[in-house]
Amino acid sequence: MDLAVQKREKFGRQTKALRAEGLIPAELYGHGLLNIHLSVPVKDFTKVFKEAGMNTVVTLLVEKDKRPALIYEVMHDAITGEVAHVDFYQVRMDEKIKAKVPLEFTGEAPAVKEKGAILNKSMSEVEVEALPQDLPHKLLVDLAALDDVNKSIYVRDLVVPKGVEVLIEENTAVATATPPAPKEEEKVVEEPVVDVSAVKVEGEEKKAERAAEKVEKTGKTEKAEGRAEKADTK
Repeated sequence: MDLAVQKREKFGRQTKALRAEGLIPAELYGHGLLNIHLSVPVKDFTKVFKEAGMNTVVTLLVEKDKRPALIYEVMHDAITGEVAHVDFYQVRMDEKIKAKVPLEFTGEAPAVKEKGAILNKSMSEVEVEALPQDLPHKLLVDLAALDDVNKSIYVRDLVVPKGVEVLIEENTAVATATPPAPKEEEKVVEEPVVDVSAVKVEGEEKKAERAAEKVEKTGKTEKAEGRAEKADTK
């Protein structure tokens, strides 16, 4: 796909004027290439970027030149979120390049739907190497393969176009149907058991202590007091 750009002569603070005109400041660079300062219309870039992403070659129309390039980096304004700057990387169509290709998960995992498993996606993109024209826009991951708990889809299971080499170890898990979290058993709060015998013993001990204290003070026991009281009434 083509993207018309133009060389720019405004730099630094002057780029604010470009943005006011609906243009995004950009740079084009590559192996053995001197940087070219560019500007690109916001609307045109937004449309192309949505379709191409950062791993599909676009053709930059720089005046009369056609330059194959990748959208290498997109910087956004921290406050507005709008695209503030773009870097393009010019490629040679006869040289392999490395790029990160996004993964698109499709379908539904039976283990999740039928057995309550939890879907764990280990990665969202993979790095590949290929000629620029062979770079896939995305790689599909069919979740239907996850038909049981603890089952995984690995890098080796990805369907990769001819001429594309995945640069990640083939036994790396891409997605896994992990077991569901165990349910917490309801805890029964038991009321404390009161030892009645202990309370009784403790009560008798207190009673004995009070009687002993009284003897110390009066020199008489409760029984002696009782006999004395009876004698007085006679």
